[in-house]
Amino acid sequence: MADELIIGDKALTSRLFIGTGKFASHELMGQAVSQSGAQVVTVALRRVDLDRPQESELNYIPAGCVLMPNTSGARTAEEAVKIARIARAAGCGNWVKIEVVTDQRYLLPDNYETVKATEILAREGFVVLPYMNPDLMVAKRLKEAGAAAIMPLGAPIGSNRGLKTREMIRILIEEIDLPIIVDAGIGKPSEAMEAMEMGAAAVLVNTAIATARDPVAMARAFSMAVEAGRMAYLAGLAPTREFAEASSPLTGFLV
Repeated sequence: MADELIIGDKALTSRLFIGTGKFASHELMGQAVSQSGAQVVTVALRRVDLDRPQESELNYIPAGCVLMPNTSGARTAEEAVKIARIARAAGCGNWVKIEVVTDQRYLLPDNYETVKATEILAREGFVVLPYMNPDLMVAKRLKEAGAAAIMPLGAPIGSNRGLKTREMIRILIEEIDLPIIVDAGIGKPSEAMEAMEMGAAAVLVNTAIATARDPVAMARAFSMAVEAGRMAYLAGLAPTREFAEASSPLTGFLV
């Protein structure tokens, strides 16, 4: 049986989600997405020129990908809801990544406003994936509000600093019966692999791919790392030990 990730009405085989910002060109972004094998691509509506659709980055996203507009730029739940509705009316589908950021220094999500936006949009039939500062109680409220998945940050967005919130993410994976998708901060394929080995359902990567010297090759590297991490999780990682233990017996063969 295929190892599928079910979110909303979609069955996904790729567990690498990709963002489209910061690439040097739309063409390069499209090549990276194609090489990654990603099936979910997030786009910021503010970067999509609805007046000149022929020049839109949407034209460079491979066919068959699930578009996940994000509400980047929203400072309140009301603004996030408005952006989501505009995206759906523009033909971007009913998936939405909720981003509500009021902190302009560290760009940390406002969990309270995120819960409000999630509740409104879930009632309206959106498949809502909220980006949040990892907190167990907030994650529980997001589930109650109708979130289809939870997207905790690994580190401040765009920082490439890795899994700085590792322990909080681990708690969410253990306690929340929804897909946990690590979003923001992952800077290396090895960090994406670590998140998958922990049991994350998927990871979303943008900056680490888009700003690499060779974004297309890096997209492929992340794809392979995510697949390897998922395989390791399913295989069951061997336990760690405090002291050494020989792999072969040290007694019984000498006379």
